[in-house]
Amino acid sequence: MDLLWAACGDAADGDDKACDDASMAPRPLHPDPAPATARLFLALWPTPALRHALAAHARLWRWPRGAARVDPAKRHITLHFLGAVPRAQLPGLAQALALPCPTAELRLDTPALWHGGLAVLLAREIPAALQDFHHALGQAIAGTGLPVERRPWRPHVTLARRAEGAQPPVRCEPLVWPVEPGGPEDGCGYVLVESVPGLGGGYRILARYPITAGGAAG
Repeated sequence: MDLLWAACGDAADGDDKACDDASMAPRPLHPDPAPATARLFLALWPTPALRHALAAHARLWRWPRGAARVDPAKRHITLHFLGAVPRAQLPGLAQALALPCPTAELRLDTPALWHGGLAVLLAREIPAALQDFHHALGQAIAGTGLPVERRPWRPHVTLARRAEGAQPPVRCEPLVWPVEPGGPEDGCGYVLVESVPGLGGGYRILARYPITAGGAAG
């Protein structure tokens, strides 16, 4: 496990450059003190190559005026939403969430427009090993005293919000998301992320859990 303080800020719409460095974070001249709690989630984080592929897929859609397209640097697959967590608990929580993670492949093969104008690219099938890993993460979260989402996991990448009337592509090649060994610089494994509210906000990666060749998070 690697504890980090890398941040992903807002990028120009359509820019598919990955945001993996703290230097790309918004830096206000007089930053406000950090709140007492952090709004957290666990996610599969894409490699730069996956970000490019997601950007290419998003260009196949026909977007209505007013659709709020997700910053390419913020695209991910949520594993679990943890909610507001006291900052004093973050080191222990990060350690508790370091679990063996299997190698697997997710095939994102279904573009869809969900209720409320949420445009997504989702996987119709979940490998059993990943489903088991998602369940194990839920048990680890519950063991820390945090609530666990009870709805079935539907792995997807959100492409846009407020996208009522968007037209997904009629045909598209499945996008294969590999969960495989690699170092933090490769974007492999899963991550613990803080959602930063307010003007200039973004996502701040607090911990990376790379996968070793033996299938365990390091």
